[in-house]
Amino acid sequence: MATALFLPPPPPPTLFSPSITTFPPPLISITNPKTHHHHHRSIPKIPFSSSSPSPSPSFRNETECPVPLDQQPMNEYQSLSSSFPFSWASGDLVEYCSRLFVTGASFALFVGLPVSWFGSTGAQSEPLKPALAAVSSGLFVVTLAVVRMYLGWAYVGNRLLSATVEYEETGWYDGQIWVKTAEVLARDRLLGSFSVKPVLSRLKNTLVGLAASLFVCAVLLINLEGSQKDSYLSSREARGRAVPGVYNDESARSFEPDAFCGQSDLE
Repeated sequence: MATALFLPPPPPPTLFSPSITTFPPPLISITNPKTHHHHHRSIPKIPFSSSSPSPSPSFRNETECPVPLDQQPMNEYQSLSSSFPFSWASGDLVEYCSRLFVTGASFALFVGLPVSWFGSTGAQSEPLKPALAAVSSGLFVVTLAVVRMYLGWAYVGNRLLSATVEYEETGWYDGQIWVKTAEVLARDRLLGSFSVKPVLSRLKNTLVGLAASLFVCAVLLINLEGSQKDSYLSSREARGRAVPGVYNDESARSFEPDAFCGQSDLE
């Protein structure tokens, strides 16, 4: 009798992707992205520290300003605009005029008036002359202050508007000239045109007004001095003339010659 042989059924075919081990993974370098990323960040940064190698002189002149900080026009402008008395000219107009007035009035009252009052003759009878002299001294001091401010602002303005900068590294014997870059020149000229030129214009107008005031005071003093001199001469001539009916030497000599014995005639 034959026996039946039962074999297990074959396993059904499975649908799955091949094993990862059967295909080699793609060769991707791990160090390549890091290297590329590091190279990208180092492009815009140019080290100028002492630890890094110094760039060539031509490259330094194009990227750095060799002028010392205290001699750069921008820093000179900031220092001038905050210093005494140059900051007066760049401030408010009312405050600027009031400070000039207080300066001139203080000098005229505490210095000019005492000197002119005790240094002139007949100040009690003619108080106008020492008063004008005191006012003139106050105007003169204010004029000196405004001239000093104008010279300082004009110096800084010329350095801002100029395309070159003269500077000294250690002293007067090693003077150098630096040509401004396009960006620095545009910035300095913008600052000089809109910040320094209005200040110079204000100082010029102030100098014109002070010069006119000094001229008026000088004319008044000259006229006052001339009128006083004319009055003095006229009074002296009046005292020298003989008045009829009044005693004088000539009439007395004619009537009493013995009283003038041995004395010469006064002519």
